[in-house]
Amino acid sequence: MPTNSQPSARSDDGRSFVVTDATGSALVAGSLAVIVAADRRQLVLVEERSETSPVRLRGRMIGELVDNGIDVRVGYPFTDGSVELVDADTVRTLHETTGALLDVGVNLTPPGGPARLLPKRFNRHTFWCGQSGSGKTYALGVVLEQVIAHTALPVVIFDPNSDFVRLGEIAADASGPTADALRARDIRVLRPHSGQPLRARFTALPLSSKAAILQIDPIADREEFNELLHLADQLAAAELDDALPDLRGSESAAQRRLAMRIENLGLADWEVWARQDRAVTEVVDERPDATVLDLGGFSTAAQQLVVALALLDDLWARREERRPVLLVIDEAHNLASPRLESPIAVAVRERLIQIAAEGRKFGLWLLLSTQRPSKVHPGIISQCDNLALMKMTSPVDLAELGTYFGYAPSALLDRSPWFRQGEALFAGGFVPAPALVKVKTRITPEGGSDVGVPLR
Repeated sequence: MPTNSQPSARSDDGRSFVVTDATGSALVAGSLAVIVAADRRQLVLVEERSETSPVRLRGRMIGELVDNGIDVRVGYPFTDGSVELVDADTVRTLHETTGALLDVGVNLTPPGGPARLLPKRFNRHTFWCGQSGSGKTYALGVVLEQVIAHTALPVVIFDPNSDFVRLGEIAADASGPTADALRARDIRVLRPHSGQPLRARFTALPLSSKAAILQIDPIADREEFNELLHLADQLAAAELDDALPDLRGSESAAQRRLAMRIENLGLADWEVWARQDRAVTEVVDERPDATVLDLGGFSTAAQQLVVALALLDDLWARREERRPVLLVIDEAHNLASPRLESPIAVAVRERLIQIAAEGRKFGLWLLLSTQRPSKVHPGIISQCDNLALMKMTSPVDLAELGTYFGYAPSALLDRSPWFRQGEALFAGGFVPAPALVKVKTRITPEGGSDVGVPLR
C-alpha cells in the first residue's frame, strides 16, 4: 500500500481528525484514508483541505479496520498518527461492511473505484437536486434501475415529463445481473390515453379531498360543504357524471349549486375518472416492482394533482399496514412547491409534508427530484436524510443546501458548480461516506430528451 506518513495527525474526540503537516499529500476533500496510531488502523474521510502552508487536512472518522471488516460503531482518539492512502481492498471492505450493494458509477476522488449505495437506507427520505442540463433525470434512472433490480422495494414514480415510461425496456445488448434482474421485474406504465389507463376514483376520495377538487371551502362555502357532507354516502357510490342529474333536479338549493359548480368546473368531463377502468390505487395495491405514472398527458394540470392526491391519500389511510413503498417524485415542484395555491395543490402538498414528517415509520419513503431547493416546501426538505446533488451554480441554492444537509461536507458542496454532466455528490445514510461520483451508463432508455437546435 502506498503511504504518506503524517506524524502530526491527531483526534481529540475519536469522531473528527486533523492533520497539520500534509505538505505534498495526495489527499483532497472526499478522499478516504487510513490513520495508524496506537496499534489501531482507523478509516477516515477527508472533508476539508486548506491550501495554506503547511497544508491542513480535516475530516471525520468512519470506523476501525478489524480482522473481519470495519467497525463503524467506534472511533478512538489518538496523537502522532500517520496517514496512509486507501487501497481497493479497503474500499471493498467498506462496501461489504455497510451493505453498499447498488453499483451506480465510479468514485471521482482517491482511491477511485466503484461507487455504491446502501439499499437498506432508502428507508429514509432522499432529496435529489441539479439544475437543468446536469443529467439529473438520467442519473436518477441509473439509481432506480439498481433499486428495482436488486431490492424487493416497490417503486412508484410520479413522472410529469414521460422520462421514465421506458424503464421496462432493457437494451438488447445489455447483460449482467442488473439487466437479467430487470427483465424479470414487473414494471407497469400507466398513461392517460394509451396502454394501461392512469385513473383515479372520485368515490374513493376522503371528504376533504373531494372538497378540494370541488374548490369548496368549509367556511366560505359552508352551505355547499354541509350539503357535500350530507351527500357523503351518495357520492361514495356514484361518479360525478352519474350524480349530476339528481343534484341538478334536487329541491335543495345547495344541491343545485353543487351541480352548477361541478358543471362550471367541467369536472364530470375530466378523463382522469376511473369509471369502468381500474384506479391507480388498485394497481399500486398489487405491489408491482415498479409503477410509472405518466402524468404529463392529461388535458389539465389539475388532473395530475388528482392522481397524486388519490394515491397519497390511499397510502396514508392504509399506513398501519406498514407495507414499504418508495415514492419517487420527479420535478417535485409540481406537487410540493411552497407557492402552489389552488385547493387541490395545497391538499397534495400538505399530504406530502405529513408523509415526510411521519411516513418513515410506516414504510412510506420519498425521493424528491427538482432543479433547486427553493422549489420544494422546506417542511419536506428538512426531513430528508439522503442527498444527491448534481451541477448547481447558484451560490444562494448551495448555501441553502448547506443549511439543510449539514452532513454533506461544505468543500464537496462547493465543487458542484464545476460538475460535468452526470457527476454528483452523494451524501447521507445511503452512501458509506460522502462521495463525488460519475454515474454509469443506463441500460434502459430515457423517455424524454432535449430538443436540438435545427441546423441548415
